Amino acid sequence: MSDFIGDWHALLVLLVAGVLPNQIWRMLGLWFGGGIDEGSELLVWVRAVATAVLAGVIAQIVVQPPGALASVPDWLRYSAVVAGFAAFMLSRKSIFAGVVAGEIVMLAGKYWLG
Repeated sequence: MSDFIGDWHALLVLLVAGVLPNQIWRMLGLWFGGGIDEGSELLVWVRAVATAVLAGVIAQIVVQPPGALASVPDWLRYSAVVAGFAAFMLSRKSIFAGVVAGEIVMLAGKYWLG
């Protein structure tokens, strides 16, 4: 059984340091946010800030790619973003469709380049 689980100390540290702190905040958010109206100004602001942070992270990854993504040519990364955004808009703002379209362009480009 120890071969399957591996080092149980590492799993315990992962559980205590990674999972439990996140779950506490998620549960508190569900508890406090349960009565908030989705159209309230507070939630509109929170959604706008979350969208801006996500856009910033995506822009940073595209412009200054980390790791293996740095080996992908600039034109391919930008093409994947454009294709993803176009699919997002054409599919009535489906995030899933945008991500899938961007991934297809990225994988097809890497396959074509070899």
